[in-house]
Amino acid sequence: MEIYLQDSAATEALGRLLGKHAASGDVFCLSGDLGAGKTLLSRGVAVALGAEAEDVNSPTFAIMNVYQGRELEIRHFDLYRLNSPEELEDIGFEEYAGGDGVTLIEWAELFKEELPEEYLQITLLHDGEGRRAVLQAQGERYEKLLREVEEDADFGN
Repeated sequence: MEIYLQDSAATEALGRLLGKHAASGDVFCLSGDLGAGKTLLSRGVAVALGAEAEDVNSPTFAIMNVYQGRELEIRHFDLYRLNSPEELEDIGFEEYAGGDGVTLIEWAELFKEELPEEYLQITLLHDGEGRRAVLQAQGERYEKLLREVEEDADFGN
């Protein structure tokens, strides 16, 4: 699925839509250049799940932030500063990713071999004044989620 997002608000709105359909155990892997909107989209997901918008920021230096939603915990990773799978192991990545709650992983493509078997890949690309989101389901759960998202919104694409 490809969606054109005209501005930051549209990027965050896509995140809220994904969050609306998220379930415990879901993993969203976000890729894209610096400034492409990964954290904005993450904020939208977290807010839809009940986290406070002002609490959601890029975990670039912390590596992982945890937000409490209404019913689910949201774990927000940024793997940009990590250099090896051993560093992932040191932070307990495997214990968090795909466990209870929702996991958001920025720069997931840096450690593809360490990702869960199933996840939703979201790639954000600069496109003129806006950005293009490419969503790819890795597994049956995420194929279902994309169908729900498509039925719930009219992206005009």
